[in-house]
Amino acid sequence: MKKILVVGSLNMDHVLQVDHIVKPGETISSKSIIHNPGGKGANQAYTIGKLSGNVEMIGSVGKDSFGGELIDNLKKVGVITENIMISKEETGQAYIIVGNDGENSIVLHQGANKCVEDYNMEKLEELIKESEIVLMQFEIPLHTVKQVKEIAVKHGKKVIIDPAPMKEDIDLEIFKDVYLIKPNETELELLLKEKLNTKEEIIEKCKALIEKLNIKNIIVTLGEKGSILVNESGHKIFQSIPVEAVDTTAAGDSFIASIALELSDGKSLDEAIEYGNKVASIVVTRYGAQASIPSKEEVAR
Repeated sequence: MKKILVVGSLNMDHVLQVDHIVKPGETISSKSIIHNPGGKGANQAYTIGKLSGNVEMIGSVGKDSFGGELIDNLKKVGVITENIMISKEETGQAYIIVGNDGENSIVLHQGANKCVEDYNMEKLEELIKESEIVLMQFEIPLHTVKQVKEIAVKHGKKVIIDPAPMKEDIDLEIFKDVYLIKPNETELELLLKEKLNTKEEIIEKCKALIEKLNIKNIIVTLGEKGSILVNESGHKIFQSIPVEAVDTTAAGDSFIASIALELSDGKSLDEAIEYGNKVASIVVTRYGAQASIPSKEEVAR
């Protein structure tokens, strides 16, 4: 199994369970608060590690207790953590509000995650050269994502970008020449700055992005409606697995991480997406981010 390098965020998640997502001007009480290791990058690395992949995490945490806890949690599942930066900034945090229907809203405090921009790029280039796949997200500075992408592309690596959280003023060049991007419906609309009402419109716009930016593959996730893979060969719709969702936190992270894992093991992209569906379908039936990630044996069952 070839090595995956995850460059991204590490956060301590504070999860509040509520009856419904709070509205503007409304005050409600939470039923509980749980502190869980999270961060989109760390969630992805944790998923790959727990599913027995070969993965290293690059990111930044503070010197506080949260930072140590996040690193220790990754180590427990075999993630290589020795090159994670220790910053003077406090560890990143996320406040996640989860309603009874499983939907969530999230407020991020970037904290030490912004310090990834100070990472030694010569050292990082060596780690990229050792890897087959580089997986990134948008919870670290975007110019760092672009810089890492350009280094990885130069060395012929498969670059996978999960463009979340999406920024409205995104420079599309950040996606040029990448192997795979995975926006959800909302993120794709923000990326294109237009409303997409049908699957046909989504497919058409993705094909235009592929032609313009030389993106090899785009997967658009549609929640319970599944996902659409678009590439030069055409498109394919993948159905989600029906489950009773209680918390969608880390569903997207586990999905794309599982795809990267299967690709690193020589599987086709179609096979990887089917596997990602299985992993994500388990994740949404559990509370928390990394706490919800299943083992390889659970996915097999």
